[in-house]
Amino acid sequence: MTLAVVPAIDLSGGRAVRLHQGRRDRMRVVAEDPLALARRFAAEGASLLHLVDLDAAFGDSGNGAVVEAILAGAGCPVQVGGGVRSAARFRRLRGLGAARVVLGTAALRAPELLAELLAADREAVVVAADARGDEVVVAGWTEGGGEDAPSVASRMRAAGVRHLLVTAVERDGTGSGPDLALLERVLAAFGPGVIASGGVGDAEHVRALAPLAARGLAGVVVGSLLVDGRATLADLRAAAGAVEPAP
Repeated sequence: MTLAVVPAIDLSGGRAVRLHQGRRDRMRVVAEDPLALARRFAAEGASLLHLVDLDAAFGDSGNGAVVEAILAGAGCPVQVGGGVRSAARFRRLRGLGAARVVLGTAALRAPELLAELLAADREAVVVAADARGDEVVVAGWTEGGGEDAPSVASRMRAAGVRHLLVTAVERDGTGSGPDLALLERVLAAFGPGVIASGGVGDAEHVRALAPLAARGLAGVVVGSLLVDGRATLADLRAAAGAVEPAP
C-alpha cells in the first residue's frame, strides 16, 4: 500500500488561511484566491484535496460561494468539512460535487445522523477525530469530547465508518512532526482507512509516516509546508513512496 498526500485548504473570510494549533487568534492568510490554490494543487498531481470551512466549523457564517467554486473548478476530487451538522448539508455538498464529506462534532454527538448517512452513502463519509493530547475535541476544537482518540476510533469502526481523519491539534500548523504514537494507537483500534493530519513540516515527516501504510494509514493531510514553499507536492509524494491513489 502507498500513502496518499492530501493538500489542505482552510477557508476563512473567503481566503485560504492556516491556523496554529487550531487557534483562531493565530490565523494567517496564505492565499487571497483559494480556487487558484486548489487548481495549483490539482495541476501538481493531487489525487484529493482536503477543504475546510473554518468559519462554518466555528459556528459563523460560512464560505459557501468559495466552497462551491472549488468543488466546481478545482480539477480533482475534493473532500469538504467544517460545520456539517445535518443530513441536508451533507447531501447538498455531495450534490455540489464533494467526493467525501467530513463530519466532526455531528458524528460524535449524533449517532443516529451518522448511521443515516452511512446507510445511504457510506463511502462518502469521513469522520474527524481531532485530538488534543489523547482527548478528542469538538465544536471547532473548542470543547473536550470526553473520549480518547482510540476509543472514538473503535466506536467509529464498529459503526461502519471507513474513513477516519485524525488530527493532532497541538501539532497542527507547527511543522514539529506527526504524532506517531497517537496514530499507532488509532490504527490498532480502527484498522485500514486512517488519514493523518497535523505537524507535517517536511518531506522526512512524510517518509516517517510511510511505513504505517502497511498497517492501514491511507493518507496524510499537509498544509503549511506547501503554501509556504518549504516542499513541493512532488517532493512529498516521492517521500510517501509512490504516485498514490486517493485514500
